[in-house]
Amino acid sequence: MTDATLGRPVPADAVPPSAGLRRPRLPRWAPAAIAALSAAVGCGIGLGAGLSSRFQWGLIAAVLFVALTYGLTARVEGFRQAKDRLATSLVWTCFLVAVVPLVSLIWETVARGVKVLDGGFLTHSMAGVLTVQPGGGVYHAIIGTLEQVGLATAIAAPVGLLTAVYLVEYGRGRLAKAVTFFVDVMTGVPSIVAGLFVLSFWIIMLDFGYSGFAGAMALAILMMPVVVRSTEEMLKLVPNELREASLALGVPKWRTILKVVLPTAIGGIATGVMLAVARVAGETAPIVLLVFGSQVINNNPFDGAQSSLPYYIYEQWAAGNDAGYDRAWAAALVLIAFVMILNLVARGIARWKAPKNPR
Repeated sequence: MTDATLGRPVPADAVPPSAGLRRPRLPRWAPAAIAALSAAVGCGIGLGAGLSSRFQWGLIAAVLFVALTYGLTARVEGFRQAKDRLATSLVWTCFLVAVVPLVSLIWETVARGVKVLDGGFLTHSMAGVLTVQPGGGVYHAIIGTLEQVGLATAIAAPVGLLTAVYLVEYGRGRLAKAVTFFVDVMTGVPSIVAGLFVLSFWIIMLDFGYSGFAGAMALAILMMPVVVRSTEEMLKLVPNELREASLALGVPKWRTILKVVLPTAIGGIATGVMLAVARVAGETAPIVLLVFGSQVINNNPFDGAQSSLPYYIYEQWAAGNDAGYDRAWAAALVLIAFVMILNLVARGIARWKAPKNPR
């Protein structure tokens, strides 16, 4: 650029920036201020309208937050930035709406469950304790849950693993499509249907009694599609170059799968199995139908009725008294802790077995 009067070049830094590049922006504290204002107005509207639910107050505040954010941003920064902030506000609002029930559930369970949760509750059963009396424990239900879930895992994990290996490594044609279709169907099977199937076949037709093993078979039916799907996706992530390199060295395909493919995907496979275990640990309907419950410790899952944590919660809540309610909340807290530990173990295995970047 040159000066029109003197004909000399003008430095670039001397050119004033365009007015459009200096559009004003909201300060960084604006979202927090809008959120606080929306919360205050939402509470005021809730009180004025006589709404007793705090959740309704929160929904009103969330709607106000989204609307005020869009309006102020459109007025100050323009409609393009307003659309971006609108999308961001909707994402955060939906996240909070999803998190609030979860936090409320955990808070309520912890607040009510800690009343009777102690060492005695974890190491004693309900033998000789009336449901209307305080005392007793959940030890027999913990043993039942561990044995039933362990047996279900021992049944479902190998079957699901081999099915996934077949679908990824060998599956071709109509048989593979049929297996995939039935795995998808089994994914949506309600737990009560699995319990009714085992009840009609194992107990009514074959005349076996109620036992923890019967409940484990129903849980295994629910676990299998989860294990198949998670293992299948993990095997698909293994690079084909590893398979081709092993086959090029003359290694048989079955040995390539055993020594190359499975070790590479073992972290994801273990995570999928742990998540499947966490998914069935809280199932109640099959246990009510097949295990039948017990007040005493039964260490043999193949003979006689046996309790479990979900059945114990149902049993104590059905008693309809304060002592039963307290034991039910404490057992629910134990079950949540059990599922949380399984998820943490799954995350730890995934991080431990994750591929490391070479240095």
